[in-house]
Amino acid sequence: MSDHAPLICVMGVSAAGKSTVGIALAETLGVPFLDADSLHSDVNRTKMNAGTPLTDDDRWPWLDTVGGRFAAAETGLVMACSALRRVYRDRIRAAAPDVVFVHLTGSRELLLSRAEARTDHFMPASLLDSQLITLEDLETDEAGLEVTVDRTPEVLVAEIVERLG
Repeated sequence: MSDHAPLICVMGVSAAGKSTVGIALAETLGVPFLDADSLHSDVNRTKMNAGTPLTDDDRWPWLDTVGGRFAAAETGLVMACSALRRVYRDRIRAAAPDVVFVHLTGSRELLLSRAEARTDHFMPASLLDSQLITLEDLETDEAGLEVTVDRTPEVLVAEIVERLG
């Protein structure tokens, strides 16, 4: 990583481990952590809780808030945010061009088993397939990397830190 404060978006579908890995990564780097889910409007939360996928119109204000939080993070920030499509990542980068994306990936079976095991999350397991359909992998011109989540958070964080330099 460069000498400036790190701005890292831990991205991926629901149940990939964004918050778990993001918290551990932030602690390792000594920067704050924020879960972008906490920035959703009550209307968006209600829709997701009911099993209704969000539309792009639902997401734009939320993504603008996410980008704004990165832009205002003078001491660095690790944020968990799905950022499923390139256009969403571009929207975040429009406010904060230095954000690096860490895409957590895994098999549908692993992700579904994790989603079904969660009892304290507003995003139901039934929305996993819609997220997988929406997901666009990082492109070669995007600052970021991909890691597979079939290992412990500690191993993932060590790999992320090493690969980001």
